[in-house]
Amino acid sequence: MQTVKTKFFDYSQKEVDYLKSADETLGTAMERMGRVERVIIPDLFATLIYAIVGQLISVKAVHTIWDRMQERFGEIMPVNISSRSADEIQGCGITMRKAVCIKDIAKNVAQGEFNLNELYVLSDEDIIKRLSSLKGIGKWTAEMLLLNSMERPDVISWGDIAIRRGIMKLYGLTDLTKEQFDEYRKRYSPYGSVASIYLWKLSFEK
Repeated sequence: MQTVKTKFFDYSQKEVDYLKSADETLGTAMERMGRVERVIIPDLFATLIYAIVGQLISVKAVHTIWDRMQERFGEIMPVNISSRSADEIQGCGITMRKAVCIKDIAKNVAQGEFNLNELYVLSDEDIIKRLSSLKGIGKWTAEMLLLNSMERPDVISWGDIAIRRGIMKLYGLTDLTKEQFDEYRKRYSPYGSVASIYLWKLSFEK
């Protein structure tokens, strides 16, 4: 089976120290948890497909489908995926809507109609706008690319249920408004991505 290359999100003690000083409650949790690693996929196309697969399903289900796709299709590259039918892609365990989106995006990238490498010179906001022009890509999916591939430093996604759950657990909240979320996001800036890594971990703690 072809395995997509991964690495850990790159951050240092500088980001940790800043977040600890910016928010005492988060700092206490970070101290307790120690260094938390986040596996990311440097390849933009593979990350984009992974994010589409991951829309509205569990982490466990994503891993199962992702492994199946690599077993059946080999390397997750535009030319490989665009040559498959939507039925074949759906057969890995996703909806037909997602399968069609994945095939269309693979075709666009393979034919040079959408250049992923151009994203590297854009701001986070412009990347989100550019990606949102693709069918099946919304703000959450674009934000996952920013953090889980491009390692942009200040990404914390309101659209991510686990992030919201992590914040609620951290501060003992029974509800979280967008206004509250924005206040926390501002507090964590400019290192929201490292805060996100800890909030994800927190959200899955028993």
